[in-house]
Amino acid sequence: MKHLETTPWFICDEDDTNLCAYVDTDSNYFNAEPLLLHLYPDFEQKTNEEKDEILEKVALYYQDLISDHYDNLARDCFNVTDHRLEMKTECVIRSAYFRATRRYAQWITKQEGIEKESLDVKGLEYKKSNFPKVFGNFFKQVVEDVLKGTQQSEIDTRILDFKKKILSDMPIGELGNPTGVKTLNKYIERKPVGGEAFTIIRKGAPAAVRATIKYNDLLKYWKLDNQYETIVQGSKVKWIYLKKNPYNIEALAYLDYNMPPKIKEFLDKFADKEKVFDTILLNKLEGFYDDLGWKLVTNPYVNQFFI
Repeated sequence: MKHLETTPWFICDEDDTNLCAYVDTDSNYFNAEPLLLHLYPDFEQKTNEEKDEILEKVALYYQDLISDHYDNLARDCFNVTDHRLEMKTECVIRSAYFRATRRYAQWITKQEGIEKESLDVKGLEYKKSNFPKVFGNFFKQVVEDVLKGTQQSEIDTRILDFKKKILSDMPIGELGNPTGVKTLNKYIERKPVGGEAFTIIRKGAPAAVRATIKYNDLLKYWKLDNQYETIVQGSKVKWIYLKKNPYNIEALAYLDYNMPPKIKEFLDKFADKEKVFDTILLNKLEGFYDDLGWKLVTNPYVNQFFI
């Protein structure tokens, strides 16, 4: 990132601060704001559409300029005139969030010269298959709102409203962690004997495995295993944290497509929706807020003065 002395435009600020925001393989993303403010002092007063046009114009200028320098590089350093080095403007991005390599979100307004308004997301937590869809859809909306410039106070309010919905009338089936149970038998120390209700589970068993074994135990204890299938290795399940209950079960798995009414009644009564919200969504939102330099408060009674 050096000054290109043959042009009055530069791609560093006056202190040679690196404005490269993100690099992945042969793609480079640059923060163009300092350059645009230098070239167009009234840039912030323009509409989003006008800003996009200006940004594309500047990007295309540098595309051609750098490609010309590739010709010089090939000739002077490698003594060749025929080469495949080329700089191309891939997309125009109005705003972006880069967390780590291949983990980002960007609001694209033009892609290879074609106008488009779309959110492009790669690698963020809510895209993972074990992230409940209801939380993933909400997290996606939060990211989109941030990239569109929505004020933090408005997003805070939406998060509080969403938490209230989770705690009140959100169906249990939508709150469970989806996962596959790849190993099950190796974590069984001893099955129930002599009137015992629950299996002895070996230490180190993943939460989803423990929750699955407890589900199978409850089916048998309630004599429902002849009516409903138990969960076996390789099954796709959901599992959810529980509040204090008569069986001291910390989490319970279930089959979303074939849930016994008694299991549903038990989950409706003892599912710990607040812990589900905190562990699945809240800590991810807090990490996102930290990256933005924001502070997330989900208790509406906390005095903002103390943040």
